[in-house]
Amino acid sequence: MLYKFTGAGNNFVVIDGRKGDVSEYRQVPRIQELCAKYETDGLMILTTPGGADFVMDFFNPDGSGGMMCGNGGRCITAFADYLGLKPAAADGTWHFIAPDGPHEAKILDGPNPWTVRLKMIDVQGVTPVKNGYFLNTGTRHYVEFRDHVDCIDMEKEAKPLRWDPAFKPEGTNVNFVERTAEGLKVRTFEKGVEGETLACGTGITACAIAFGAPTRLQCRRGDWLSVEFKKDGPERFTDVFLTGPAELVEILP
Repeated sequence: MLYKFTGAGNNFVVIDGRKGDVSEYRQVPRIQELCAKYETDGLMILTTPGGADFVMDFFNPDGSGGMMCGNGGRCITAFADYLGLKPAAADGTWHFIAPDGPHEAKILDGPNPWTVRLKMIDVQGVTPVKNGYFLNTGTRHYVEFRDHVDCIDMEKEAKPLRWDPAFKPEGTNVNFVERTAEGLKVRTFEKGVEGETLACGTGITACAIAFGAPTRLQCRRGDWLSVEFKKDGPERFTDVFLTGPAELVEILP
């Protein structure tokens, strides 16, 4: 059985991989087929080997993997709760393994939509480059502060940056960010999707860190998320948390 979850407009096909053979869903053509059919920004498989509450495998619509997805991490935590799994920790904190390493998450509200507070990896290094900043929040991001981000042609302006030689060899996600009275407004062009998505959790996290202070951020769909962190030295950020909504959209045929 397949499920469709959304995290602030970031949509995913999610699969319970605890029972049965799910190897077909790790194949590039199958991933591409499902993401195109259900108009999602990725596919995730939940498994439960020892040592963690669950393991998150994440794949982009082009079939590529090996990177973290922040909104995906929040959605798969909500999915674990939906399946009736329980975290081993007495305080209700989920511990799971993602492509970039171990993570923690806590469900603040439920059942649908859920509000999930996800601990991201520590961030080491925010590098000034071109007209913005480059950093890795579980995957690679370029952040540029601009005015009037709603007016930006993302295909024209973000796509060339995604493949810019400054970000060789694999390129980068591209974020344009506008400072507003309410917080930050973010638009993200995602590699692997090769287009703009309605939200990007690692991108929102990158934008807050590049901004230099915990803040609220509004994604393209209009949802608000929040990012908290501690600054541990000039370029090291720890206790990074991303909080926002996760919702079961539908059970797929």
